[in-house]
Amino acid sequence: MASSHLTLVHPQAGDWLPLFPLQTVLFPGGVLPLKVFEARYIDMVRDCMKREAPFGVVLIKSGQEVGKAAEPEPVGCLAHITDWDMEQAGLLMLRTHGGERFRILETRKQADERLEARVEMIQADEPTQTVSDAHVSCATALKSVIETIEARGHAEEGDDFISPFAPPLQFDQSGWVANRWCEILPIPLKARQKLLELEDADSRLAIVHQYLQQHKIV
Repeated sequence: MASSHLTLVHPQAGDWLPLFPLQTVLFPGGVLPLKVFEARYIDMVRDCMKREAPFGVVLIKSGQEVGKAAEPEPVGCLAHITDWDMEQAGLLMLRTHGGERFRILETRKQADERLEARVEMIQADEPTQTVSDAHVSCATALKSVIETIEARGHAEEGDDFISPFAPPLQFDQSGWVANRWCEILPIPLKARQKLLELEDADSRLAIVHQYLQQHKIV
């Protein structure tokens, strides 16, 4: 794959952010691989790479990933392109990294059924917000899960293994720990979306902690 440096360009007030409605929820700091094959989204991605700008990943509220424009949920996450490849014509492989969350203020539809939105950024989780003593077990369990996933990946794929977790691994940061759990827990997409919409990391981690306790994971 070709690599690009991780851009942290934010949409400016009044700008229209290109949206990619998907059946997935991207969290800040998360990794999202994408196979892009529709011409409208290949064009969108190429434009983003040219401008070194992100696009917005939003969960589909109603509709489908292909065809007519889907109705998106009101809160999404910026996706920064970090790697790309086009091994065959008409199929663009991407690796994206979750940036800040945003709230949709207004949408418009292009002639090719592609959505754009005016958005407001949601204040990022405090980067120095450390995991509280009450939730240390969440961080410890997450570390064990990630080590298991990466060990299995290296054993099965060798040097071809690419970790689904982007460094640095911040097991001492409540936002990072909460977001990684939100990505890997076997919960419905609607529940994942509600967790994304929560204002602060501690609230997100508290719900995750309760889930892990109920399922005897911690």
